[in-house]
Amino acid sequence: MIKKFIYLEWKAFTRSASFGANLAMKILIGFLMVYFSIIFVGMGIGAFYILKKMNLEPLLTVNKFLIYYFLFDLVVRLLMQAIPVLNIKPLLVLPFKKPTIVHFSLGKTAISFFNWAHALFFVPFSVVLIIEGYDVLGILFWLIAAFSLVYINNFLNIILSNIDKLFIVFIAITLTLGAAQYYKFFDITFFTGPVFQSFYDAKGLFLIPVLVLIGLYIFTFKYFKNNLFLDAGLSKKEDIATTENLVWLNQFGTLGTFLKNDIKLIKRNKRSKTTIFMSILFLFYGLIFFGNTHQPEIMHIFAGIFVSGGFMFVFGQFVPSWDSSYYQLMMTQNIPYRGYITSKWWLVVIATFVSTILASFYLFYGWEVYLTIVVGAIYNIGVNSHLVLLGGAFTKTPIDLSNAGGAFGDKKAFNISAMLLTLPKLLLPLGLYGTGLYLGDKTLGLLLVAGAGVLGFVFRNTVFSIIEKRYKIEKYSTISAYKQKN
Repeated sequence: MIKKFIYLEWKAFTRSASFGANLAMKILIGFLMVYFSIIFVGMGIGAFYILKKMNLEPLLTVNKFLIYYFLFDLVVRLLMQAIPVLNIKPLLVLPFKKPTIVHFSLGKTAISFFNWAHALFFVPFSVVLIIEGYDVLGILFWLIAAFSLVYINNFLNIILSNIDKLFIVFIAITLTLGAAQYYKFFDITFFTGPVFQSFYDAKGLFLIPVLVLIGLYIFTFKYFKNNLFLDAGLSKKEDIATTENLVWLNQFGTLGTFLKNDIKLIKRNKRSKTTIFMSILFLFYGLIFFGNTHQPEIMHIFAGIFVSGGFMFVFGQFVPSWDSSYYQLMMTQNIPYRGYITSKWWLVVIATFVSTILASFYLFYGWEVYLTIVVGAIYNIGVNSHLVLLGGAFTKTPIDLSNAGGAFGDKKAFNISAMLLTLPKLLLPLGLYGTGLYLGDKTLGLLLVAGAGVLGFVFRNTVFSIIEKRYKIEKYSTISAYKQKN
């Protein structure tokens, strides 16, 4: 039976209208996986010797910070790991046993990169520990406990994926604990470090996370099995409807109508609300680069673009997929494509402007840093906003705005593929800024990037014509793709 499910999954992938785009993206993701896999293996082997060179006991040091490792892993999963999708509606009317359906769908998570990637660190690190004379049995027990915690995070992600408030709670906990330890108010590792160390020292304690994992799997299995009904677990949650007029936008005519629809879409749907939260997170992206002497200076413009363009990347990347549920109806109306595209452009431009204002706290690092963010915003408005909308014509992945909390409900709103599509939009500004730095003039680099943004803004009407033409060419293939379940 499981073999049949795998066959159906393969057919669904190869017969999808977006098969070509998905295949190309998966190949690109595959190369990145290989790249990061090599890095993880190198970290696993090198961690022991690096810590030894720093006069630190390797296993004790790693165990000390594992609490942050697993907390960060859970946050990343909640943010990026897609829940396994299985189109179960047709299966429920066929002679398939519910336990088989649930086991297969949960089993798909076992081979996720978010799970086996941890082995690339833990296994080499464990091998080095054994070679260096650590107790073999103790290391094996410690390794089993570590993998149990990895899969505990995996199933917690499945259970908590539809609870936005808990996602915020986990981020708040991680940041609070890290800040408290950094400023020496409270050190959580003082309590958690001995716990992780005990999996090595005390034989048999590794069974605790193993039993927790088994219990969590049973709970998850029963939860989805009990909700595996067409009229229960798959039904959409109904809320009390509210109306908003936003009459002040009427003065902008057709553009105002589209803007009203977009504002209502963002306010009323969980998937689109996520973009607002993600945009706020992007505001703090610059903290990684600004003031960090270990980062090359060329990466400052990279940070400036991301700080000001968070909403553009996470929302604009999926235009027109946000309207996929009623795109066919829109196309039966006399909808002017230019007005539709212009409304989306203004939405991301306004969001970019607001993000730039909110990012004014970077003035703490000096005027040059904030000027870099402003220049990044100019480039986003003049160039990246157009590239995002143009790329949307080729992104034919439908989005379920309802995101009902049924069994194996839906994909994440924010995913790796969406972020990968932003990479080409960063190469040009990095090249322009790098040219200025190569010539020994940082100001020249900023002027080149800002100049590209101004040129893009000046020729926006010409660019809009190109985008409009492409949307018309892709119109029917987009409609066809939105009819399919991905």
